[in-house]
Amino acid sequence: MGGVTGVLVLAGTPIGDPSDASPRLSAELSRADVIAAEDTRRLRRLTTALGVTTGGRVVSYFEGNETARTPELVEALAEGQRVLLVTDAGMPSVSDPGYRLVAAAVERDIKVTAVPGPSAVLTALAVSGLPVDRFCFEGFLPRKAGERLSRLREA
Repeated sequence: MGGVTGVLVLAGTPIGDPSDASPRLSAELSRADVIAAEDTRRLRRLTTALGVTTGGRVVSYFEGNETARTPELVEALAEGQRVLLVTDAGMPSVSDPGYRLVAAAVERDIKVTAVPGPSAVLTALAVSGLPVDRFCFEGFLPRKAGERLSRLREA
């Protein structure tokens, strides 16, 4: 790695109950230079519930602006900033925004780390009663019944 670079931190956020947030999530929210949030309003509700004051700049990062916003965030990382990526609920990059930013950071030899947290897919699997020693996740099912049935038949 040449020169000073920042770090990209992916942080899992609570799926429903803010009290599920980890102390590390609260610390990262306070510490980050930039927070890229899927929905900035939801982020504000979470930080308020946690009693956390964000010290860094908050930017939106969602499916509709992910491609355009990624270079800006990579530049911040290249300048040595700590960028925290959070989604509405759960873990970034798992059926949520994040893949493009992670791939761009890895391509530039920028450190990527994670604050483990809630994951809807693992939570659903754990309470399903199904064997959990092996499983395959192909994304969330479509909301429309016909599309959902079609996807299940493909699997």
